[in-house]
Amino acid sequence: MTIATILVHLDTQTRCGARVDLAVDLARRHGARLTGLFAEIAAPQRVGTVASWPSADYVARVDAARSRFVERTRGLGERARFVDLDRGGEHTVVLRAVEYASSFDLVVLGGYEAGGQVPADLAEHLLLESGRPVLIVPPVGTFVRVGARPMFAWHRSRSAARALCDALPLIEKEAEALVVEAVRAGEAGDEMAALTLDQLAAHGVAAEWRRVPMDHVDLMDTLLNQASDHGADLLVSGAFDRSGFTLFGGGAGTRYLLRHMTLPVLLAN
Repeated sequence: MTIATILVHLDTQTRCGARVDLAVDLARRHGARLTGLFAEIAAPQRVGTVASWPSADYVARVDAARSRFVERTRGLGERARFVDLDRGGEHTVVLRAVEYASSFDLVVLGGYEAGGQVPADLAEHLLLESGRPVLIVPPVGTFVRVGARPMFAWHRSRSAARALCDALPLIEKEAEALVVEAVRAGEAGDEMAALTLDQLAAHGVAAEWRRVPMDHVDLMDTLLNQASDHGADLLVSGAFDRSGFTLFGGGAGTRYLLRHMTLPVLLAN
């Protein structure tokens, strides 16, 4: 399993540089091509009743984003490329971003920041419609590398299995991995846990299995607490599950995780 192409979302938020730096590290480790995609909501230029695109403000934003990206990716040479989505409508930005993302091995996004020019549901659409794993970097904290202390959120489901496999290229050799299975009262847990540990071991990942009850704490808070206790540098989880474990919406869902994440999270569907 290799990562040959990475797409990182660019915007004018102050934290954009942190996600680019992490994407650059991944590109270096894997010898991958890195494409920076600038995508933000913007209005057309208007003079009276006449509208034209792009506006001077949008052009200035693109130029600034391009300059910052070129500076941070200088060491990658021709393996780094800047692309302007060149659209400003919220729906169109989401649609075109999903189309771009579908052609890459890994997508890197920033976590939710209020007051920005990025569609609030961009991450959800990319996760559910692009068919690609998405690595989301929190809006606070410093994360220059991932994969030394990963934590896998496990629930026997298609999305969790997909996320585990998609994360394997990101995991470093000699990683200290943890698999957390959060169970509700009365649940026995996954009787095939040993098979999952065997799968990780076959890829050179030694992992500890931890079954955690969530009697009084929501699932996502349970996972974030376990990640903190483990000192995890990466949380791996399925993004959508009909059981409701990681369903978008509700206090226990993936949307909650995206708003409260404290470490990089790899999500897959």
